[in-house]
Amino acid sequence: MARARLAPRAIAKNTPAQTARLERSRGKHQPIRIGFVGLTDCAPLIMARELGLFERHGLDVELSRELGWATVRAKITHDELDAAHAPAGLLLATAAGLGGVSAECLTGVVLNLHGNAITLSQRLWNAGVRDGATLRDYVRRRKRPVTLGTVYQWSSHSVLLRLWLKRHGLDCESDARVVVVPPSQMVAHLRAGHLDGFCAGEPWNSLAVMSRAGWVVARSAELAPLHPEKVLMVRADFAERHDEQHTALIAAILEAARFCDEPANRETVAETLARPGCVGADADAIQQSMRSVYDFGNGRIEPCQGFNIFARENASEPDERKAVWVAQSLVSSGLATAAQLPLEQCVKTFRSDIFARASVLAQAGPLATPGLISTAA
Repeated sequence: MARARLAPRAIAKNTPAQTARLERSRGKHQPIRIGFVGLTDCAPLIMARELGLFERHGLDVELSRELGWATVRAKITHDELDAAHAPAGLLLATAAGLGGVSAECLTGVVLNLHGNAITLSQRLWNAGVRDGATLRDYVRRRKRPVTLGTVYQWSSHSVLLRLWLKRHGLDCESDARVVVVPPSQMVAHLRAGHLDGFCAGEPWNSLAVMSRAGWVVARSAELAPLHPEKVLMVRADFAERHDEQHTALIAAILEAARFCDEPANRETVAETLARPGCVGADADAIQQSMRSVYDFGNGRIEPCQGFNIFARENASEPDERKAVWVAQSLVSSGLATAAQLPLEQCVKTFRSDIFARASVLAQAGPLATPGLISTAA
C-alpha cells in the first residue's frame, strides 16, 4: 500500500551564490550543527529542513535532538553545537555565565511567541483544586508545599510559574517546591506522583490532558501576552566567522515560520513533528495547540487563537523590546539580579541588524509549498 509523505514542491532553483555556498558547506566546512528539544515550537527548524529551505539557501544543516536545555547549554558552551533552539532566558544566562560557564552568544531570530501552559495533576482536581485560589487553600490546609516542574531555571517557564503563583497568593519558596525536569519527562513524573504540576511547552500539556494525568490551569498567552519564547541561540564566534551562512540560515527559518503560521499548514506541520527524531509525540496532541479551540481538560474546551505564534505579530524580530522583557522578567522573578543581567548587555545579544539582512534575503525567493509524493509502504 502506498503512503504519502511531505516533499518540497515548486522550490525555486538555487542562485549561483547559493549553489557555491552549499558546495563550500559540504566541502571543507562541516555542516552547521543545530540542536533542538522535542517541542511544538521547534517547528520552524524542522519545517525548514523538510521543505528543503536550508538547501535552497545553500546550506548544509545537521539537526540534533537533545534531551533538555542543560544539554543544549553544555553543547553550545563546549562548541559541540553552532546554534540551538533555546528559551530566550537560556541565551542571556549563558552569555552572563549564570549557573555555569559563560559563552558569548547572540540571536538573530525569535522562533515563536507564547507556546507554554501550566498543568496541574488530576489528583489535585479530584481534591477540589480548580484554579490558583483553590490551590492556595489546598496548600494551606495540608501545610505542605506542592512540587512543580519547570524546564530550566532561567526560562520563561520559571518566570510564568512564579508569576502565576504570586498572583494567587502563593509563595514559590514556602508553598511550592520548584524542580527542573526535561520537557519530555514531565507527564511521566506527573502520572507517577513525583510532580503536582508543571509549566512546559506543548505538546506535553496536551499529552497530560489526553492521558488524563492532568489539566491545564493557565496558558502563557494569558499570563504574558506576546512574550518571546524560543530563539535561535548562536555562538558569537560562529556568527562572526560565517556571517553569510548565518544570514542565510535565518532567512530559511523565516520562510519556514511563515509556513508554520498558516492555518492551512498546521496539520502538515503536526504530522511532520510527530515523526521519530522530531518531537516524536502523538500528532493529535501536537495539533491541540495549533487548532482554533483548545482542550484544557475535564470538559473545558474553549476558543484559543495564538497558542503558538511563529511569524505573526512581528514575532521573529529580535528587537530591543523583547530583550528587555526577557531580562526584566528574570530579574523581577528573583531568578537573577540587575547586576547579573545589565540591560545594555542583554539588548546587544538580540541582533535586529542580522535579522534585517536575513529578512531581505528571505523575501528574495518564493516560499516553498508542500507537496505529497507516494512511496512504497
